[in-house]
Amino acid sequence: MIFSDFAKAVSQLSDRRFRRVLWLGLGLTVILLVAITTLFVGLIEWFVPDESFIPLIGEISWAGDFLSGAAILLMLILSIFLMVPVASAFTGLFLEDIAEAVEDKHYPNLPTAPRTPFYEAFRDSVNFFGVLIAVNLVALMLAIPLGPIAPMMFWAVNGYLLGREYFQMVAMRREGRKGATALRRKHWWRVWMAGTLMAIPLTVPLINLLIPILGVATFTHQYHRLAGSSAR
Repeated sequence: MIFSDFAKAVSQLSDRRFRRVLWLGLGLTVILLVAITTLFVGLIEWFVPDESFIPLIGEISWAGDFLSGAAILLMLILSIFLMVPVASAFTGLFLEDIAEAVEDKHYPNLPTAPRTPFYEAFRDSVNFFGVLIAVNLVALMLAIPLGPIAPMMFWAVNGYLLGREYFQMVAMRREGRKGATALRRKHWWRVWMAGTLMAIPLTVPLINLLIPILGVATFTHQYHRLAGSSAR
């Protein structure tokens, strides 16, 4: 049933609302990463003078430019790992647009769900972003010691996080926070497996940028299936 939910999500990628959230999420992600890089480089140029004196070498005029270039290169490398968590956090802000598109097509007989206040959606997205960043930084540091089992750890951990947060946010629209938590805990194994299915493509460049949207759509289907909603 998990694969069926995922297949339905993939089949709806051409939906106008899906495309809108995709481009909004990617645009905001790129803007944030560029802003962080600009701030980082600006701080380096502020603290490192154009000319520096190094004992036994003398004055050098390229220290600031070298460190600025190194900072840009570092941020480009880090962006590979930060792109997905940042995109996931921004997608959380537009989660209801995706969930509504899924429900309009597959569950048209359901009453319209009340929209989550922006403050709550923003808070949940920021919390989700912080957890994703922290966990993935730890996973990155453990990648070399763990060797060949590192990808499996990445899939298992991110699968748990994606499943937990996306199912919770989708279910909250109709169950409330307590009801969503109770339903998620009751079906925690299924939620985790669905999250792992989302996490595996995270290791594939470009495709991984679609995962936040596919994740929301997949968990919308899973929620309605577990809650007993009738699909068209």
